[in-house]
Order: sequence, then C-alpha cells, then structure tokens
Amino acid sequence: MIPLRDTIPSSSFPVVTIGLIILNTLIFFYQISLGPREEQFVLHYGFVPAVYLHTSLAEPFSLLARFGPMFSSMFLHGGWLHLIGNMWTLWIFGDNVEDRLGKVRLLLYYIASGLAAVYLHYLTERTSGLPVIGASGAIAGVMGGYFVLFPRARILTLLPIFIFIQIVTIPAVVFLALWFLGQLLSGVVATSVQTHGGVAWWAHVGGFVAGALLILPRRRSSPQQSPWSSEHVT
Repeated sequence: MIPLRDTIPSSSFPVVTIGLIILNTLIFFYQISLGPREEQFVLHYGFVPAVYLHTSLAEPFSLLARFGPMFSSMFLHGGWLHLIGNMWTLWIFGDNVEDRLGKVRLLLYYIASGLAAVYLHYLTERTSGLPVIGASGAIAGVMGGYFVLFPRARILTLLPIFIFIQIVTIPAVVFLALWFLGQLLSGVVATSVQTHGGVAWWAHVGGFVAGALLILPRRRSSPQQSPWSSEHVT
C-alpha cells in the first residue's frame, strides 16, 4: 500500500514538517557526495547495536557517546527510494500532527519517537554490527500519533492487486493498523529465523507504539467531518 494523500487539510503552514524534509534531504545530498568515504560516515553516525552495547559498558556516563549515534542515525538514508519513501510519508501525516501538537512539541515528539524506535531495535539486535539508519522510526511515531488523533480521516491509497493497480480510499485507522501489523509480523518472522540486515522492523514497531502513547494526552474531540463525507485534501 502506498499512501497518496489524506483528507484532513492543514490549518497552518507545517514549518517543522517541511523543515525536517529539507534537513533530511540536505544531509542525504552531503552523504552521497562523500563517494568512497560514505561507508565510514554511515558507520560513524549510524547506530550500531554492538558498538552501543560496548559503549554503554565502557563509557556509561558519556551521554554523547551513547546517544549521539541514536540521534544522528535518524537523519541518514540508504538510498533515494529510502529517502523519498520516508519523506513522502512524513509529508502526508506530519502536517496534521503538527497542527495538533504545535511546532516545538512536534519536533520533540519526532525525536522522542525516533529514539524509542532505535532503542527497541537495539533490544532485539544487541550483537549486530550493522548500522541502522533512516527516519523511518521517527516517522512511524508520527503515524502512530495520526492513528490516535485522526482515526476517522481517509487515506487515498495506491493498492497493487495481483497484476492490477487500484487507487482506493481507506479509513486512516484501517490503513495504519494494517501497516503496523505488517511491521509487527515481519519483525516476529525476522526474529524467529534470526535474519539480520535489511529492514529494521522492530524500529518501526517501537516508533509507532511510542508515538501513539506519547500523544494520547493530547487526544481530544476532533473537528473532522464524518469519514464518509467529502473533504478537502492536503
């Protein structure tokens, strides 16, 4: 399922959402400009569970050494498709969550969700020497917030069905629940067969759950229309 747009118009200009998209893109441009030095850059600023485990034992009081890579890894990406997919998802869901939280709170919420995502990945892959990079965990937190705040919204979705491609409108609660279940099941399978590398499924799960829990206090009556009525789109 590929989300195309949602049915909740923004009530203000999404400064932080757009700022995060620009920042991630600029860092990616710098990353790919490094050429053969990119691998070392990713190893240094990505989050490597085995390195974190060693650092937490060797330097337990060094917050920068322990948590710096957790933070910086959220702004690195593994390729154009990785970047575009993440930024597109952030654009669709981030503006409405920013409306509800405000600019500063959204930024703090985004970072907190990302850190929770990386830490859950660490708990499931403590001895892995592979770097984890990407904004997916933090964006999963934004999706979790959207799930709590805007369940009655609808998502225009590109849906491949066998050899056909359909564009359908799906309730946000269904779209996001299916997405989350997909990440959860993939994480369970990857853990059960002890596969390493590829997609950090548990980071997605951790970000989504953290985002949903963190935003629960902000939930209140939504001004949305009925999910079955016609609405403007973002």
